[in-house]
Amino acid sequence: MHIILNGKPDTCEETSLSALKAARGSGREITIVNGFATSEDLSLQEGDEIYFIPKDRLPPKDALEAMMCSRHTPRVHHKVRAGHVAICGLGGLGSNAAIYLARTGVGHLHLLDFDTVDASNLNRQSYMIRDLGAYKTDALERQIRDINPFIDVRTDCVRLTEENAPRLLQDDWIICEAFDNPDAKTMLVHTILEQCPDKYIVSASGMAGYGDSNDIQTKKITSHFYICGDQARNARPGRGLMAPRVAICAAHEANLIVQLLVDEM
Repeated sequence: MHIILNGKPDTCEETSLSALKAARGSGREITIVNGFATSEDLSLQEGDEIYFIPKDRLPPKDALEAMMCSRHTPRVHHKVRAGHVAICGLGGLGSNAAIYLARTGVGHLHLLDFDTVDASNLNRQSYMIRDLGAYKTDALERQIRDINPFIDVRTDCVRLTEENAPRLLQDDWIICEAFDNPDAKTMLVHTILEQCPDKYIVSASGMAGYGDSNDIQTKKITSHFYICGDQARNARPGRGLMAPRVAICAAHEANLIVQLLVDEM
């Protein structure tokens, strides 16, 4: 029988997953069959893609890529893997969106922020105590390397302006606007729409406090401009930014970016 085993063409005489694992594995691996983890003793079929991955180590690049490809299906994975996405602002929105995109396997991530991590960030942003004092670009790049070292990560520790944004973002296909300053949000959206009309920009507005998760929605404003959030709940005393609602909005941004990479690129 012809199968794909750990990312490479193989032949086997075994007809069940347990028999194959007894012959080729150690018995302590995660078993992935056609993109899905399983502990069942399945019957093997011609062309099955099977991975035996040790629980305590990262598989080689080709095996990880093949596993992600089988999980997503080839068309989706190749589209995502080829994507070039910029995350502008690495606070609660941007840091979480970047992690979601990295876990999805977006191949090229561009991280932009000028700030450092401080203790007030730990309630909602994807940073740890060990990151305090570090530039957010450096801290987030380290996290992404820990998730998938094969992703191409580029960083710019800089404040984006109307003058430098078109140059800094010239190689990115989709721009994730994740600033916490309304003026910076407006500047970036207008700059991209006016000076880089072929790029998509995914922005956010309204995610403060707590409440109905379904109030946070994704809305298409123009053919290349989307806004995520409830567009109403801005942060103020007594209604600050809290991790769950910020993360929901960040997930909306990341989910839309994946959709755009797959369906529009």
